Amino acid sequence: MKVTSLVERKSRYTVMIKNGSRHSRPLIDKIVDAFSPLPAFARQSFSFDRGTEFRGFRALEDGIGARSWFGDPNSPWQKGAVENASKRIRRFVPIDTDLSAGGQQQLVALVHHLISLPRNCLSPAEVFMAHLQDCG
Repeated sequence: MKVTSLVERKSRYTVMIKNGSRHSRPLIDKIVDAFSPLPAFARQSFSFDRGTEFRGFRALEDGIGARSWFGDPNSPWQKGAVENASKRIRRFVPIDTDLSAGGQQQLVALVHHLISLPRNCLSPAEVFMAHLQDCG
């Protein structure tokens, strides 16, 4: 079971979605479902790596009006926030853990815990919610 990480750049607000396969459409549908409740200004664009699971990126434009950007192949430094979020998750869920038994809600609870942890700066949840209030 794979996990797809999406990190908002300004606040570092993180969303993780269980991804059962490398097929594009089911993952893109899950991304649309996860981000549809947010106002349009909070979901303007997404940056992806070159994985085959993102081939259906045009459905994001159709589904929620978000543009898609892609990093260069073999360039993980171009998505440092996602790499960092994945590393933080791996503290609690080792890479060889079978996530198929647990539900998406368990992953959501873990991500909520991580984005609410105190930091030297505001937590991602605090920054993201303030941004929603300021712009909404």
